[in-house]
Amino acid sequence: MSWEESVGQVLLIEDNAADVRLMHEAFKEAGARVQVHALRDGSSALAFLHREGLQTAAPRPDLILLDLNLPAKGGKEVLEEIKGDPSLKRIPVLVITSSRAHEEIARCYDLRANACIQKPVGFTELVAVVSSIYQFWFQTATLSPPTGAEAF
Repeated sequence: MSWEESVGQVLLIEDNAADVRLMHEAFKEAGARVQVHALRDGSSALAFLHREGLQTAAPRPDLILLDLNLPAKGGKEVLEEIKGDPSLKRIPVLVITSSRAHEEIARCYDLRANACIQKPVGFTELVAVVSSIYQFWFQTATLSPPTGAEAF
Protein backbone atom coordinates (compact mmCIF):
# COMPACT_ATOMS: atom_id res chain seq x y z
CA MET A 1 0.00 0.00 0.00
CA SER A 2 1.45 3.40 -0.94
CA TRP A 3 1.51 6.40 1.39
CA GLU A 4 -1.42 7.97 -0.48
CA GLU A 5 -3.49 4.83 0.12
CA SER A 6 -2.54 4.40 3.76
CA VAL A 7 -5.15 4.48 6.47
CA GLY A 8 -4.70 6.77 9.44
CA GLN A 9 -5.06 5.45 12.97
CA VAL A 10 -7.32 7.37 15.35
CA LEU A 11 -7.72 6.58 19.03
CA LEU A 12 -11.08 7.79 20.30
CA ILE A 13 -11.31 7.89 24.09
CA GLU A 14 -15.01 8.32 24.82
CA ASP A 15 -17.23 6.64 27.40
CA ASN A 16 -20.59 7.39 25.75
CA ALA A 17 -21.49 4.50 23.42
CA ALA A 18 -23.85 6.67 21.37
CA ASP A 19 -21.11 9.27 20.82
CA VAL A 20 -18.71 6.51 19.76
CA ARG A 21 -21.21 5.23 17.16
CA LEU A 22 -21.85 8.76 15.90
CA MET A 23 -18.12 9.43 15.60
CA HIS A 24 -17.60 6.23 13.59
CA GLU A 25 -20.47 7.23 11.28
CA ALA A 26 -19.17 10.79 10.96
CA PHE A 27 -15.74 9.57 9.85
CA LYS A 28 -17.41 7.34 7.24
CA GLU A 29 -19.70 10.15 6.08
CA ALA A 30 -16.72 12.49 5.80
CA GLY A 31 -14.92 9.97 3.58
CA ALA A 32 -12.01 9.83 6.02
CA ARG A 33 -9.54 7.03 5.43
CA VAL A 34 -8.99 6.18 9.07
CA GLN A 35 -9.38 3.27 11.39
CA VAL A 36 -11.00 4.40 14.63
CA HIS A 37 -10.11 2.51 17.80
CA ALA A 38 -12.55 3.42 20.56
CA LEU A 39 -11.91 2.92 24.26
CA ARG A 40 -14.28 3.92 27.03
CA ASP A 41 -11.96 4.89 29.87
CA GLY A 42 -8.60 6.46 30.51
CA SER A 43 -6.96 3.38 31.99
CA SER A 44 -7.81 1.26 28.92
CA ALA A 45 -6.58 4.04 26.64
CA LEU A 46 -3.23 4.19 28.40
CA ALA A 47 -2.92 0.38 28.20
CA PHE A 48 -3.61 0.67 24.44
CA LEU A 49 -0.97 3.39 24.05
CA HIS A 50 1.60 1.42 26.06
CA ARG A 51 0.62 -1.89 24.40
CA GLU A 52 -0.08 -3.57 27.73
CA GLY A 53 -2.34 -6.45 28.72
CA LEU A 54 -4.84 -7.27 25.99
CA GLN A 55 -3.51 -4.37 23.88
CA THR A 56 -0.10 -5.82 22.91
CA ALA A 57 -0.92 -5.61 19.20
CA ALA A 58 -2.36 -2.08 19.34
CA PRO A 59 -1.28 0.20 16.49
CA ARG A 60 0.33 3.53 17.27
CA PRO A 61 -2.37 6.17 16.72
CA ASP A 62 -1.68 9.11 14.46
CA LEU A 63 -4.23 11.19 16.35
CA ILE A 64 -6.06 10.97 19.68
CA LEU A 65 -9.57 12.33 20.24
CA LEU A 66 -10.07 12.65 23.99
CA ASP A 67 -13.25 13.25 25.96
CA LEU A 68 -12.59 14.89 29.33
CA ASN A 69 -15.28 13.17 31.40
CA LEU A 70 -14.11 9.57 31.64
CA PRO A 71 -14.48 6.83 34.24
CA ALA A 72 -11.48 5.15 35.89
CA LYS A 73 -9.03 7.91 34.92
CA GLY A 74 -10.20 11.36 33.83
CA GLY A 75 -9.37 12.98 30.52
CA LYS A 76 -7.06 15.60 32.01
CA GLU A 77 -5.08 12.88 33.79
CA VAL A 78 -4.83 10.92 30.53
CA LEU A 79 -3.72 14.03 28.66
CA GLU A 80 -1.09 14.79 31.28
CA GLU A 81 0.29 11.23 31.10
CA ILE A 82 0.37 11.22 27.29
CA LYS A 83 2.12 14.57 27.02
CA GLY A 84 4.54 13.67 29.84
CA ASP A 85 5.62 10.41 28.20
CA PRO A 86 8.56 10.81 25.77
CA SER A 87 7.26 7.92 23.63
CA LEU A 88 3.75 9.41 23.28
CA LYS A 89 4.07 13.19 23.62
CA ARG A 90 4.27 13.87 19.87
CA ILE A 91 0.93 12.23 19.11
CA PRO A 92 -1.56 15.07 18.59
CA VAL A 93 -4.35 15.08 21.18
CA LEU A 94 -7.59 16.87 20.40
CA VAL A 95 -9.82 17.35 23.43
CA ILE A 96 -13.48 16.97 22.53
CA THR A 97 -15.61 18.61 25.20
CA SER A 98 -19.08 19.94 25.84
CA SER A 99 -17.64 22.32 28.44
CA ARG A 100 -17.43 26.01 27.70
CA ALA A 101 -15.61 26.77 30.96
CA HIS A 102 -12.61 28.93 30.14
CA GLU A 103 -10.64 27.51 33.08
CA GLU A 104 -11.13 23.95 31.88
CA ILE A 105 -10.10 24.79 28.31
CA ALA A 106 -7.08 26.73 29.57
CA ARG A 107 -6.07 23.76 31.73
CA CYS A 108 -6.17 21.46 28.69
CA TYR A 109 -3.85 23.79 26.80
CA ASP A 110 -1.60 24.02 29.87
CA LEU A 111 -1.38 20.22 29.69
CA ARG A 112 -0.31 20.59 26.01
CA ALA A 113 -3.51 19.58 24.22
CA ASN A 114 -3.08 20.29 20.52
CA ALA A 115 -6.64 21.64 20.27
CA CYS A 116 -9.91 21.84 22.21
CA ILE A 117 -13.05 21.30 20.16
CA GLN A 118 -16.64 21.82 21.25
CA LYS A 119 -18.77 18.69 20.88
CA PRO A 120 -21.18 19.39 18.03
CA VAL A 121 -24.88 19.10 18.86
CA GLY A 122 -26.10 17.56 15.59
CA PHE A 123 -24.85 14.89 13.20
CA THR A 124 -24.39 17.34 10.29
CA GLU A 125 -22.22 19.53 12.50
CA LEU A 126 -20.30 16.47 13.72
CA VAL A 127 -19.54 15.42 10.14
CA ALA A 128 -18.30 18.96 9.39
CA VAL A 129 -16.01 18.90 12.45
CA VAL A 130 -14.72 15.40 11.67
CA SER A 131 -14.12 16.41 8.05
CA SER A 132 -12.12 19.44 9.23
CA ILE A 133 -10.11 17.29 11.62
CA TYR A 134 -9.38 14.77 8.87
CA GLN A 135 -8.50 17.45 6.31
CA PHE A 136 -6.08 19.18 8.63
CA TRP A 137 -4.45 16.34 10.55
CA PHE A 138 -4.28 13.74 7.75
CA GLN A 139 -4.09 15.80 4.58
CA THR A 140 -2.49 19.13 5.52
CA ALA A 141 -0.31 18.67 8.61
CA THR A 142 2.84 16.62 8.63
CA LEU A 143 2.57 14.25 11.56
CA SER A 144 5.65 13.31 13.55
CA PRO A 145 6.85 9.84 12.57
CA PRO A 146 7.64 7.46 15.41
CA THR A 147 11.35 7.06 16.05
CA GLY A 148 13.44 5.20 18.61
CA ALA A 149 11.42 4.56 21.76
CA GLU A 150 8.27 5.86 20.01
CA ALA A 151 8.35 3.33 17.19
CA PHE A 152 5.86 0.48 17.42
